[in-house]
This record gives sequence, structure tokens and C-alpha cells, in this order.
Amino acid sequence: MGAAGAPVGGGIALSGPSPGDAGRPLEGLVILDLSRVLACPFATMILAEMGAEVIKVEQPGTGDETRGFEPFARGPEGDEVSGYFMAVNRSKRSITVDLRSETGRGVIRDLAARADVLVENFPTGTLRRRGLAYEDLSALNERLVYVSCTGFGQTGPYARRKGYDTVFQAMSGLMSLTGERGGGPVKPGLPVADLSSGLWVAIAILSALQGRARTGRGGHVDVSMFDAQVAQLTIAAARLFALGEVPPRLGTEHPGRVPSASFRCRDDKWLHVTVSDQHWDPLCRALDLPALAADPDLSTNAGRVAGRERVMEGIAAAMGRLTRAEAFAALDGANVPAGPLLSLDEVVEDEHVRARGLVERFDHPTLGPFPGLRTPLRFAGWDDPGFARPPLLGEHTEEVLRDRLGMDAAGIAALRESGALG
Repeated sequence: MGAAGAPVGGGIALSGPSPGDAGRPLEGLVILDLSRVLACPFATMILAEMGAEVIKVEQPGTGDETRGFEPFARGPEGDEVSGYFMAVNRSKRSITVDLRSETGRGVIRDLAARADVLVENFPTGTLRRRGLAYEDLSALNERLVYVSCTGFGQTGPYARRKGYDTVFQAMSGLMSLTGERGGGPVKPGLPVADLSSGLWVAIAILSALQGRARTGRGGHVDVSMFDAQVAQLTIAAARLFALGEVPPRLGTEHPGRVPSASFRCRDDKWLHVTVSDQHWDPLCRALDLPALAADPDLSTNAGRVAGRERVMEGIAAAMGRLTRAEAFAALDGANVPAGPLLSLDEVVEDEHVRARGLVERFDHPTLGPFPGLRTPLRFAGWDDPGFARPPLLGEHTEEVLRDRLGMDAAGIAALRESGALG
């Protein structure tokens, strides 16, 4: 189905640019993205904005199910577009292919034969039953990096279980660590299991590509979202391994550093403070706490951990006498690490956020100019990450089949007639 003699796999090498080179660092990389929802689409969007060509394969008619997820943005003509979908699918090309059709699966095989990376997050075993497993596609393209991201991985007693972000938060212990002192478990305000798994997927892709540059061969990467959360327990696990301690829920407090917490100010706004030993005396002076400053037992973090209740009560009382702006000005002026707890609307209007250009706008054909959060990297020697709108469903189907597989209009029409493209 592809053009005769087309190259198999891109030859991208992950090394620094030569003098005078331009462009983004991943230009020339082709990623075939069979994933849906959040974790993997977040990963591939990051790589797309760093220059990779990401071909998002979607189910005809419906596409990625998040196209139907709230919140919806309404255009001037009343059309609605999912804000959820737009948040993690910028800068990609969308094609529609029916993977239940053998002809459609043939299209995927042809594209995989010419891709650098394939990303999928189907339930374990699904693509094997459809003849699209790593073994099937690597036989066509030995340089293919094939990444499978599932809830519990390809092996183990839970391999065929299904799960969502909050399930992984619960089972990994993350929720057990989150919540107010003495209260029940609380999930974070963002889907951290999905988002952090997406970052692990991006790391896996870049690592495998560097390995391929050295060996000339691709490989299969098994990413488990559950494993990813367990691996991130880090400091909490260190307390268990070192002290035999199961860390309790402490709200915004840190189990091993005092003070490190959020404090309510006189105007009912909150300020977060995190202090090391060198900041203790400046904090006490800034908040007018001479008794705490004079106590030699509190001069070290270990002493303050032991005297946690006294320290926290003293700082809470001092903060309660000041507005957030007053408290922040005093602490910032004393070079004590502190920051106001900002609501989302305050964040996007923050002067530093604006100066760093973290909120940009793309032109959407239905919505017009629409804001999004840019990929937060800055490069010297390469162009900074791009920021292009998310694709309409199937917008690039004909273009990709023509450019990547060398198909003509008649061949594409025949595929449409067969139902392979929807």
C-alpha cells in the first residue's frame, strides 16, 4: 500500500545541533499515536511541540473519546469543542482509521513501517489480537520504538485489570499521604497519575530513541501507570525504609521539615512557607517571634520537627495578624522562601506567568483565538517548542496517506469506499 522503496523508520539522532542549525530539537521524528484520553496524548503533545510529527489515529465518527468530555468551549456560531481534548492534543495531525477493519489495520502497518515511534494505550492484549503487536510491527520496521502504556503493565497479576487515574492514586499509596491531619484521604486537584505517567512515557520514548541511535534497533517499552505512581513515592518510601514509619496525612505540612506549610492570614488568604536552617532566624525576625528565635532547641530542623506544635502555633498566630500581602512582603524581604496560594485565575494573570509567556493562544477554526498552556521549556541552539491548534477529527487523513504512503486520490477513495477510513 505504501510507495515502493520508501525508507523504513527515520534516522534521527538525539545529539546537539551543529553551528547555525535551526528548528526544534525533535524535527524529523515521526510518531504514530494510537492512544486516547490523557496520559499518552499529553506525552505526544509535548513531543509534537518539540518538533516531532505526531500522527494521531482516531476512530472514525467519534474520535478520541475526550472529544466528548466536558468542559466545552462554545464558538461564535454555537458549536462546542472539548476543552479537555484541546488541552493535550495541540500540534498533532489527525487521521481516522477503523482498527476493526483488516484494511484499516493494513494502513496502520504501512504507517508503522515508516515511523520512528508507535504509542498505544489499549488494554493489554488488544493489539496483539489485531495483528498490531510489537512483534508484528517490528518485523516490518526493526527501528520502530513501540511504547505500550497500560494501567498495570504487560505482566503481573493485575495486568488485565482496568483502572483510572484515581484508582492508581489510591492503590499506589498517593491518596493515603494526601489530606488534612487526622482526616480522610484526599485526591489531588489534578489527575496526577495520568499527567505524571505521560511524562514517564515521554522519557521512555526519548530514552529508547537514544538507545536506537546507539544500536540501530528499536524495541518495546512497557509503561505501567501503577508502577509510575509507586516509583514516585520517593521521600515517603524513604521514611518507611529508613525509619519504619508510615507517613501520616499532614495537610500542607512536610513530614520532615518544619516549618513547611500554608498559613491563613488576616484577610483569609493563604501563604506557603518552607524554611531551612539558614532561614529560621530571618523568619523569626520578619514575623516578630523573638521567643522562638531565642530557643536553641529550635535552631536546627531536627529540633523544630521535635517541637512542631509550638513552632506551628507561633507562626500561625503571627500570620493571623498580617494580610497575605504584608506577610509575603516581610518574608520575601528577608529572603525567606514563601509564596502566596493563588487561584487559577490569579495564576494566569500573574506577572511572572505573563513575562514567561506560559499562556498562549492558537486560532481554532470553530472557536477563533483560544488560550492554552505552553510547553514550559526554553532552548538555546534550537527553536523553542511550538504552539499549534489541536486537529479537527480526521483533518489530515488524506494528507498523511498521500505524503507518508504515496497514495493517490483513487487509492484513498478506495479505502474510504471499503470503510477503513470511516
